[in-house]
Amino acid sequence: MNLELLESFGQNYPEEADGTLDCISMALTCTFNRWGTLLAVGCNDGRIVIWDFLTRGIAKIISAHIHPVCSLCWSRDGHKLVSASTDNIVSQWDVLSGDCDQRFRFPSPILKVQYHPRDQYVILVLKTDSQDLVASFRVTTGTSNTTAIKSIEFARKGSCFLINTADRIIRVYDGREILTCGRDGEPEPMQKLQDLVNRTPWKKCCFSGDGEYIVAGSARQHALYIWEKSIGNLVKILHGTRGELLLDVAWHPVRPIIASISSGVVSIWAQNQVENWSAFAPDFKELDENVEYEERESEFDIEDEDKSEPEQTGADAAEDEEVDVTSVDPIAAFCSSDEELEDSKALLYLPIAPEVEDPEENPYGPPPDAVQTSLMDEGASSEKKRQSSADGSQPPKKKPKTTNIELQGVPNDEVHPLLGVKGDGKSKKKQAGRPKGSKGKEKDSPFKPKLYKGDRGLPLEGSAKGKVQAELSQPLAAGGAISELL
Repeated sequence: MNLELLESFGQNYPEEADGTLDCISMALTCTFNRWGTLLAVGCNDGRIVIWDFLTRGIAKIISAHIHPVCSLCWSRDGHKLVSASTDNIVSQWDVLSGDCDQRFRFPSPILKVQYHPRDQYVILVLKTDSQDLVASFRVTTGTSNTTAIKSIEFARKGSCFLINTADRIIRVYDGREILTCGRDGEPEPMQKLQDLVNRTPWKKCCFSGDGEYIVAGSARQHALYIWEKSIGNLVKILHGTRGELLLDVAWHPVRPIIASISSGVVSIWAQNQVENWSAFAPDFKELDENVEYEERESEFDIEDEDKSEPEQTGADAAEDEEVDVTSVDPIAAFCSSDEELEDSKALLYLPIAPEVEDPEENPYGPPPDAVQTSLMDEGASSEKKRQSSADGSQPPKKKPKTTNIELQGVPNDEVHPLLGVKGDGKSKKKQAGRPKGSKGKEKDSPFKPKLYKGDRGLPLEGSAKGKVQAELSQPLAAGGAISELL
């Protein structure tokens, strides 16, 4: 992936759909790692699916939570992954092994988790007793009325950030101006992005990898709106399948690629790759029709007779010059402003082990007798392992300890937005006992047992059926009473 060959003066935003990533279960959220080589997808069944984005294949599946995964974030070096679920649990995972390092339980719903941009051992937790308020401001509408803030997203490069508010306007601010205004300031946004025609509310917004574009996903349909940050004009609208609702949007860190989630499927949006044959030679031209070619003088000569002596010495000097082919220059897109070299210990890819679908059909495998003896040996070894674990000589794998986080002034009965807003949660409680109106309506009961006679499975009818029901209604004295009746 040579980023230096990208066309610098071309458009750097996607134009069309480029396939889908169908996870095993329903996808809810996704995020790229720092280099864009791996894509982590949080699913509805609590699993985390890690995709190799270059090969578009599943590299790893982590059974992370019991409840749906609502937020994900990669560490700076890519070795760790933090996840949050709708049951207020935050877990940190080792990507290579798939083991859980730490687990925290919060009293209120977790909307987003994020690593510290420099320290991978710090997750977004604010110490209110030691941190000082540097700047603050209120987001107001045209009048003095304030509006609710739905999300805040920072650009990967630069000091800009955007605020998605409930008045359906995306405001872009400069962080340096916010700091100069101080507390209770009144900064003016750099841009105000909105859909004036349809008054579209925004579900998720984010910056592009270079911070020059902003993408926003509609909360009504599967549609992506892309603006240019410097000018504020709408450059592209990407429409997905009708009737689908958008759940999450993520922009690739270094490529003009967007990943969006709707109806549990990850959609990939990329540029339209046009074949440019003129790149093979500087004087190469594409012709619509045949043109008579005029041969230049001495064009196909083995040696150029008109070549001057100074040019020959210059060519000889160029041939003697050594070319360095071993050292690799760092890619500027992967280096921060205060870094000169890339992280040598970064995790860019995951090893994928081949899976054999039908191992019994291997023609080159061992004979059946050897397989049986190996199975017997494995059974004996497994029994020995069980006995050793029972004796305590080989301790089992330790589960991560769950740390309960206590927050003051936080209600404990809040419901996560992904689970739906259901006030007191009465609809979730199951009614104990028989449901109302079921008395005397055994025909409509889906749990009514069917009684069968003999081996043929014929239903009992008439007096025999009533006799069996009468016998079953009486307390059974022996365990074989039912078998005798049937």
